[in-house]
Amino acid sequence: MSRQQPEQQAPPVQRLRVRYTKRGRMRFSSHRDVSRAVERAVVRAAVPMAYSSGFHPHPRISYAGASPTGAASEAEYLELGLAEVRDPDEVGRELDAALPDGLDVAAVAESPGGSIADLLQASEWEIALPDLAAGDVAAAVDAFLATESVEVERMTKKGMRTFDCRAAVVRLGTAAADPVSLDLVLRHTVPAVRPDDVLGGIRSVTGLDVPAHPLLTRLAQGPLDEATAEVGDPLA
Repeated sequence: MSRQQPEQQAPPVQRLRVRYTKRGRMRFSSHRDVSRAVERAVVRAAVPMAYSSGFHPHPRISYAGASPTGAASEAEYLELGLAEVRDPDEVGRELDAALPDGLDVAAVAESPGGSIADLLQASEWEIALPDLAAGDVAAAVDAFLATESVEVERMTKKGMRTFDCRAAVVRLGTAAADPVSLDLVLRHTVPAVRPDDVLGGIRSVTGLDVPAHPLLTRLAQGPLDEATAEVGDPLA
């Protein structure tokens, strides 16, 4: 008796890149929670998805540069593989209406090809530091930036890793004063350096009592202009 062969699926005829936000209570959602919400939303919105091959086909959705659990974000990205050509703006409206509150579609653009992950070279973050004096934070930032290398430890999937968090910092300064906040641009590295790693580095260098779980918001994610330390738009 021959075994049944898995159905072969046609490749996508259109790829759409989506920028979406993660706000409010949704910032506490894991990447798996977000991906499940997106998969349910494309079904509810009747987006004509292309599917993977095999016995258990899945909609062709790829994610890039997901923010850590607990962080809000204005710049999360995914790519949809469609089985038919659709207007990107129309898909964006339908998908936005089907997503839960806190996950909002900000922009949709047709993919020119290649991987969007290759364009996500850096992220800009806002880190709120309530109950700290602006002068103390500014002094700590200056001391951190004056240090050539700052090693921190973090548990990863491969166990405890020690790495230099200073090397990934492209720009760091104080922003709003009430409450004081940090404006941070991080180059995407391997292993990835996160904003809380930088806060840990500031703590170890200066002794500043930064909060263990600050409010993090990713403002932008995309190509890095090395000359200006600005993060560009990968959908432009």
